[in-house]
Amino acid sequence: MEDTRYDALKLENQLCFPLYAASREVIRQYRPFLDELGITYTQYVTLMVLWEQRQISVKALGQRLCLDSGTLTPVLKSLEAKEYITRTRSREDERLLIAAITAEGEALKDRALSIPEKVGCRIPLDKDEALLLYRLLYKILDGLKE
Repeated sequence: MEDTRYDALKLENQLCFPLYAASREVIRQYRPFLDELGITYTQYVTLMVLWEQRQISVKALGQRLCLDSGTLTPVLKSLEAKEYITRTRSREDERLLIAAITAEGEALKDRALSIPEKVGCRIPLDKDEALLLYRLLYKILDGLKE
């Protein structure tokens, strides 16, 4: 008789491992395209929020990206050094730090426009499968935040 006490510790029984490995592999697929722009994946997703919002508090940005300030601050400093964003204190509440896209950062948007399609065509899912996976991943994220 097989001892099944340790089945929960088998890698093949872990949901976390394929999520982790798939995430790393998808991000690796972005790398050559982002290297052309001189940015990292974390800088890219940060810029995506700023392309959409134009400006946002650093706290709200961190929440949107699921990043703590220790991770986000160096990303913002790097983007600011490249002159893609600015960080300024809010006039209404000086406790709030506001990140805003610059003209240089906005110009990068056109260069990044083809990246989602270039990476998306490498992922072996049809449209319905991709939508289902998207919904399931956000269900996991939302459930873990509670």
